[in-house]
Amino acid sequence: MKRYLNILIFFLLLLSAVACKEQPQEHVREETSTYTCPMHPQVVQHEPGSCPICGMDLVPVAQSEKQDGEVMLSDSQIALANISTQPVKYDAVGNSTILTGQLVLDETETDVISSRAAGRVERLYIKETGQAVKKGQPLYELYSEELLMLQQEYLLALKQYQELGNQEPRLASFMQAAKEKLLLYGLTKSQLNQLAKNGNMNARVTFVAPASGIITDVTAAEGQYIAEGSLLYRLGKLNRIWVEAELYPQEITNINVGDEIQVAVQGSPQEPVTAEVSFISPEYRQGSQVTILRAELPNPEGQYLPGMQANITLSSLNGSTLAVPTDAVIRDAAGNHVWVQTGKDTFKARMVRLGEESFDTVAILSGLKENEKVVTSGAYLLYSEFVLKKGSDPMASHDH
Repeated sequence: MKRYLNILIFFLLLLSAVACKEQPQEHVREETSTYTCPMHPQVVQHEPGSCPICGMDLVPVAQSEKQDGEVMLSDSQIALANISTQPVKYDAVGNSTILTGQLVLDETETDVISSRAAGRVERLYIKETGQAVKKGQPLYELYSEELLMLQQEYLLALKQYQELGNQEPRLASFMQAAKEKLLLYGLTKSQLNQLAKNGNMNARVTFVAPASGIITDVTAAEGQYIAEGSLLYRLGKLNRIWVEAELYPQEITNINVGDEIQVAVQGSPQEPVTAEVSFISPEYRQGSQVTILRAELPNPEGQYLPGMQANITLSSLNGSTLAVPTDAVIRDAAGNHVWVQTGKDTFKARMVRLGEESFDTVAILSGLKENEKVVTSGAYLLYSEFVLKKGSDPMASHDH
């Protein structure tokens, strides 16, 4: 009887040992039963099926025993993924306000072209506003008997000087005075040289543009009699141009005269340029709650034209805080996280709390320390690589 009892106890112990050995194997098998989509690694399930995004069959992925959010890549993988890092630094970060502005002529660079003598407008070479002109380009032709008399006076003084200049030195001053008078009336040196050369007087005189620019106003007409000083054209110069935008009351406190702003002109292939605020109107426009901001843009090549639209970025900086580029942050349903380089070719996902955000920088309130290296390029590829290797979201085990 005692022998049978010993045999029964042996079999019970053997069954217990087998049960204890098989139970962890089933647990491991359950843990490794993870499936993901080859095209969309963010899709992770614990049973077979189809991808809800593209419909492909899910494939099994073996999980590692320790899912600590780390992933290691080879040097070739890092090069192909274009992964780059940047130390976390303190920086000034603030909200950016984008305004819609417009380019306008610099009113301080506007020329008024008026008639130097009384007469009749025989011809207008420029009859429309908005036309670009170059310095020395003909603008209008004027019939003037006064100018005819001045030409005759100059030719007479020139002839006397040529014949009696050696005997009467004062004739040189008479001749020079008559020449200067014609120059003051708007004739060019080329026209005077031609007059002195051939001696042909003409009551119809062509006047040219004193500078390059754009015709902004035409006030005369062909056949019109005008008095001395009558306005004919207004000419706007383009070597410098203004950009103007409307400011609402809540935006005025964020900008001051002398501050730098970023101006991106629509239709221009150039990158946004830095301009300095030169004027903020001290009053609101009549019947509205907006005031005018104005900045000056250099325009040496004349690539900017009046009427072009522009986007103006105002930055409101708030002190100095830890900051990273916006491209370094991955935002998903699990939260916001970055990839931190923890060793050679080793990266780990880190949950972060974000603060103020500007155009290309975001403040980090918690989760990072100064000089830690964060991935700024290729972060989403690291995310995909982790999901393919581990079969889960790197932030799945974090407390959100």
